[in-house]
Amino acid sequence: MLAAERRDLLLARLAAEGKVVAKDIAAELGVAEDTIRRDLREMAAAGLCQRVYGGALPVSPALADYATRATVATSSKERVAAAAAALIRPGQTVLLDGGTTALAVTAALPPGLRATVVTHSPTVAAALVEHPSVDVFVLGGRLFKHSAVTCGAAAAEAAQGVTADLFLLGVTGVHHEAGLTTGDPDEAAMKRALAARAADTYVLASTEKIGAASPFLVLPCTAVTAVVTDAPPTHPALAGIPVHPA
Repeated sequence: MLAAERRDLLLARLAAEGKVVAKDIAAELGVAEDTIRRDLREMAAAGLCQRVYGGALPVSPALADYATRATVATSSKERVAAAAAALIRPGQTVLLDGGTTALAVTAALPPGLRATVVTHSPTVAAALVEHPSVDVFVLGGRLFKHSAVTCGAAAAEAAQGVTADLFLLGVTGVHHEAGLTTGDPDEAAMKRALAARAADTYVLASTEKIGAASPFLVLPCTAVTAVVTDAPPTHPALAGIPVHPA
C-alpha cells in the first residue's frame, strides 16, 4: 500500500472510529508500527490529526481563528451556554473563560441576575457592559489574540486574588484519555490558574470538541466537576467523565 493510500485509510478510520491505534493498524496492514507512526507524524504536521500516545485523535476544529470559530457549531454552543448560565446562582462570583462559547454564556444570562463575573477576556467583559446587574472585573495581562484573552505572569498573578464559586472553562478538546486540551501552552497554564481559584469547574464543550484533542493539556477530566455538553453522554470520548447535559 502506498503512503497516500495509508493516509486515506487513517483519515477514514479517524472519521469513523474517532481514533487510530498505531499497533492495530500496523498489524492489519502487515507493516511496521514505525511506518504508521511516521504516517501519523506527517499527518499531524499537515494539521490532519493530533498525535497522542499510541496513535492519534481527530484534530479539534476549535483551533481555528476566533472569527472562524464563531461560525462553528453555533446551535450547540447556544445550548451549552444556556445550560452553563443556569448553573450560576444569585450572588455568586463566577470566573468566565474566553472563547466563543463563553461569549454565548453572556447572552444567556438572565437580565435580573445579580452576580459578579471575573474574566480575562476583554470580549466577554465588553459583552456584559449592558447587563444591568452583573458586576464585571477584568484580569489584565498580555493579550493572546487567537482567543482574545489575557495570559502570562501578570494575568496569572491577578487571578491569585480571586476566590470564585464557579469557573466556566473553555477548551478545544475533550477526551477521556487525552484529557481537556487546548492549542497554546500559556493559555493552558492560565486556565489551570483560574481553575485553582474556583470551588467548582464546569467545562463548556460544544459537540465539535468531544472526542477531539489539541497539543496542550489543561486538566485531566477527573479534575473538573462536570462537562457541560449536548453530546450524548454515551459518546465513547466521555467514558467515565461526569456530564451535565445541555
